[in-house]
Amino acid sequence: MENVKIISADIDRHHRFLFPVDPTKIVIDFFDFSVRRFLEFFNFNNRVSAFSPNAILNNAVQSSALRMAEKTTIPGPPYSGPPSKPILDSVKLPSDMKKLKLSEIKQLAHELRWEVLESVSKTGGHLSSSLGVIELTVALHYVFDMPEDDIIWDVAHQCYPHKILTGRRDKMSSLRQLGGISGFCKRKESEYDSFGAGHSSTSISAAQGMSIAKSTLKKRKNNCVAVIGDGAITGGMAYEAMNSAGYLNSRMIVVLNDNGQVSLPTGTPSAGGVVPASQLSTYTSNLLVSKPFQDFRSFAKSFNKLLPGGIQDVNKRIDEYARGIVSGGTLFEELGFYYVGPVDGHDIDTLVPILAKLRDSPNNKPVLLHIKTTKGYGYPPAEAASDRMHGVGKFDLGTGVQVKSKSVAPSFTSIFANSLIDAATEDRAVVGITAAMPGGTGMDIFGRRFPKRTYDVGIAEQHAVCMGAGMACEGLKPFVCIYSTFMQRGYDQVVHDVAIQNLPVRMILDRAGFVGNDGPTHHGCYDLAYLGCIPNLTIMSPSDEIELKNMVMTCAAFDDGPTVLRYPRGTGYGADKLQSHFGYELKNGEIPAKGDVIEIGKGRIIRGPGAMIDNTSSTRGKERKDRVAILSIGTRLDEALIAAKEVEESDDRLCVTVADARFMKPLDVDLVRQLADDHGVLITVEEGSIGGFGDHVLHFLALDGLMDDGGLKFRPMVIPDTYFETATQNEQYDQAGLNSSHIKGTILRLTERLKVPVLEEA
Repeated sequence: MENVKIISADIDRHHRFLFPVDPTKIVIDFFDFSVRRFLEFFNFNNRVSAFSPNAILNNAVQSSALRMAEKTTIPGPPYSGPPSKPILDSVKLPSDMKKLKLSEIKQLAHELRWEVLESVSKTGGHLSSSLGVIELTVALHYVFDMPEDDIIWDVAHQCYPHKILTGRRDKMSSLRQLGGISGFCKRKESEYDSFGAGHSSTSISAAQGMSIAKSTLKKRKNNCVAVIGDGAITGGMAYEAMNSAGYLNSRMIVVLNDNGQVSLPTGTPSAGGVVPASQLSTYTSNLLVSKPFQDFRSFAKSFNKLLPGGIQDVNKRIDEYARGIVSGGTLFEELGFYYVGPVDGHDIDTLVPILAKLRDSPNNKPVLLHIKTTKGYGYPPAEAASDRMHGVGKFDLGTGVQVKSKSVAPSFTSIFANSLIDAATEDRAVVGITAAMPGGTGMDIFGRRFPKRTYDVGIAEQHAVCMGAGMACEGLKPFVCIYSTFMQRGYDQVVHDVAIQNLPVRMILDRAGFVGNDGPTHHGCYDLAYLGCIPNLTIMSPSDEIELKNMVMTCAAFDDGPTVLRYPRGTGYGADKLQSHFGYELKNGEIPAKGDVIEIGKGRIIRGPGAMIDNTSSTRGKERKDRVAILSIGTRLDEALIAAKEVEESDDRLCVTVADARFMKPLDVDLVRQLADDHGVLITVEEGSIGGFGDHVLHFLALDGLMDDGGLKFRPMVIPDTYFETATQNEQYDQAGLNSSHIKGTILRLTERLKVPVLEEA
């Protein structure tokens, strides 16, 4: 055989292997070194050779490093779970699991999977991420002792099985509902929720902080486990934390839940193809199937057949573990971690002993356990779906078919995406960027039309914004499409890399305002406040689908600086309501197919005094104090128009003007002056927090002296300074006091039609 020489490897001091020198000698040398480090870490007897059959058989990873558990064929459809769940019924808290046998733990996992399915089918929520970690969740709670030990779920939408096992099974019917439990871990909800993680890539930092605190405070036990998965490892903060943990030698266990899913949905056509937006996943996969490594394994297997049976079994174990050593250990070990894996994340027989060994090890070096899982595991409709049924509404358990609400109008997200396609069709410089959310931002729609102009960077908002800045430097027109709440993660890049350099990056913020059931970690309440203070930004917000189309085209045409376009989760209103309620005059009663460029910084008056009723009163609005103006930005315009109509119907002396600001920056100061001069009451309404649009209007009114004579009453209506928990969007706006009834009440109080209760001192 060419290029082959004998390399001695001591296998219980009796056997020799033949290995190719080039290039696989590198693999073998590294394998020899890594196995010895692995054995040293677990405190194996130093007198036993690193290749001793007893050492390998008794102490190394007990099952194939990469082989996934055999899938049991689930009959169906229709699909159904067990008629009863006796073991799950006996587990009220994790401590109840300690008395169970390993066979019962496996049955518990089966029952738990169907409990998650049955619960989420009735409430909706994040389904497939939780299904993929059933076995891991059971193994972690079986081995570790929460709440004394810490387990951090990242992203925390993987936590449904954890919640069921930690005393919240009877509350799952309230999941993500008003007054119910959160869809994420929440420290104030349970002592078993070590850390909240509604965004991603934060768990390793938090676990390191907990480990340092426990060590500093001399706590008896120091077991901190960070479960990072569902694409969270693509976030740069995870690597910052690993670099720090290795440097500081922090005792902690990182479980990398590698399910091959990075974006939602993974596989959207883009400039990177249809593979996951993560070179790490490609890196480990390619190494496992690389030709030099396969050639080495094929040769070793052939030679292995010549050896005694016992040694053949030993060598199989070596081969299995070698694949783990090669597949990812180099990267993580260079960051200072001991690397174990890959391990089948659905094999409890493998997970339990490995986790127990890691728990009991006296070594304080950080460890990374790499597990391979399948998102949606155990439920065929989820495994087959393009998005693995990541986020679902209520669905039929027997078929997996979701219950969809009927809506005539398309979503704002799809309207944006199709408008961007219109802009890109006319201008080859238009490109789209998303941070692992192609489905949520409409980039999946854009990507199907322009795959080579679609860039999914993974969960990396900082990189997305700065990459967009680089594109703008060279003449492209980047649309950086990120949820409002996730743009918070790229704030410094917005300031330092985009705004200071005045680069024409188009920042598209979906999910502005309240988002509903995902709760406070996902609300887009703060963007008007945190972006409004940055010079050079042009900030706009549409009131309806026609305005959204117009603003997409406006962003595409504007090259004089960065722009921000924010819009909420929801659907358009449809042609009929746009005409009857918003006053549009639509040709042939149809919404225009394409948007038009609008003037930057110019708002519009939607409704004049008495415009929506039969105004027969000669006294309406005769006095200034009875004239009210509502200046809205965003989709609260709908509620403002309803309130205006109801107010005028209730009092024939009051008249209400409704205006759409369109832009927060630059503010239409001429419109503000006109409203302030002609009315005795001015109310601003927005889907944002304190410090946003209303504050900008008030600042201008004060500086321009428009309130000096005392003839103008001003009130900003904003999202109050608190966090709003899970509920529907309408329930959240009701809680915030931003629906039509609240706008009407504010008008009646300011015009002295209602008395405001005086709070007496206690």
